[in-house]
Amino acid sequence: MAETHTPATSAQVDAPAQVPEPVEGTRAGGDLGPGASTSSATGATGSTPRIRIDDRADRVVATLDRPERRNAIDQAMIDEFHALCEELEERPRTLIITGAGGIFAAGADIAQLRERTGDDARRGINATAFDRIRRLPMPVIAAVDGFALGGGAELAYAADIRIGTPRVRFGNPEPGLGIIAAAGASWRLPEIVGHARASELLLTARVIDADEALAWGLLSSVHEPDALLDAAHAIADRIAANSARATILTKRALLAPRAEHPAIDGELQAELFDSADKRARMTAFLERKKK
Repeated sequence: MAETHTPATSAQVDAPAQVPEPVEGTRAGGDLGPGASTSSATGATGSTPRIRIDDRADRVVATLDRPERRNAIDQAMIDEFHALCEELEERPRTLIITGAGGIFAAGADIAQLRERTGDDARRGINATAFDRIRRLPMPVIAAVDGFALGGGAELAYAADIRIGTPRVRFGNPEPGLGIIAAAGASWRLPEIVGHARASELLLTARVIDADEALAWGLLSSVHEPDALLDAAHAIADRIAANSARATILTKRALLAPRAEHPAIDGELQAELFDSADKRARMTAFLERKKK
């Protein structure tokens, strides 16, 4: 059951958060690195898989599984996300993303980032992968525990629904390293929490806790760590009880630019009005009312 938390006091907000040191040998923040390859989400390149996959009929649970590196997002993980997205584009299901070891995703290889060039940044490696996750046909749920920093925060921002634990810490410390949060924070975070709050977080590189994230709407609910995944599955269960096609078209409408409304809503509704699923569901509803 979701817990209700009192928003952080001003003293709590102003207190500096303990941010983990950058992880050597990985890259997490920004869009730097070589181009994405076509390796599978099960480590087809021969390296240890970065993402543990629990594949079910109506959902997939993707667990970032590099606890020794605090689940930092490296090139291999990006490749595995692309492979997973390809599967979910072909066979749409709800996606739950979480992290192993009490951390969602944190860390960066400063030595590698220091040597990257403008051409590396223009490839938009993380941004492209996160945008693909954002545009998956079915909903994406981020179940966040512990640190979600830099690229890890931007991965969570790409989800449709975010839930967390009292241990959650969100932040984009990139300006402190001389770079920007270039994988979605500058446009997705304002959509989620508003432009003023996003500006304050990104311009100061401040880290916020679960109370503040909940109060701002960055998290929908907060659960104890051992109940987090159950809460994510409960959301997926509610999604699965609805029409899959109606869910897909609802997400499509939510992602459409404002200029396309209300025309796109009418077109999507027209498809559903003519569907056998709509008639069957409404008939069943009317039959239940008769009893």
